Amino acid sequence: MSKTVIHTHEAPVAIGTYSQAVKVGNTVYLAGQIPLDPATMAMVTDSMDAQIRRVLDNLKAVAQAAGGSLNDIVKLNVFLVDLTHFALVNEIMAGYFAEPYPARAAIGVASLPRGAGIEMDAIMVLVD
Repeated sequence: MSKTVIHTHEAPVAIGTYSQAVKVGNTVYLAGQIPLDPATMAMVTDSMDAQIRRVLDNLKAVAQAAGGSLNDIVKLNVFLVDLTHFALVNEIMAGYFAEPYPARAAIGVASLPRGAGIEMDAIMVLVD
């Protein structure tokens, strides 16, 4: 089975040795997104609300570049430096996802790349 690398200028370019996403069959593995503005590659630091929205917008752009949408995501991993923001993640996610929501893990971590407060990665399944 072949794999296809997904790339879009609507999401931040990879800052390491990885792809924004890789498609194998009808499954797309989306790399972790931190709150980088794709136009400037600057970290969004205004507020946690703004960071969460930027991460979701980045995931949305990659999902669309792969031919899907956030609603095609079946598994979402959320990494938070401060788990007190978990309720805010839930609140904002409700505006980005429709039921049935993806399976999800929320993990508290000591730190994230570039000092981000949040990172999310996902697995998406495209149905013909």
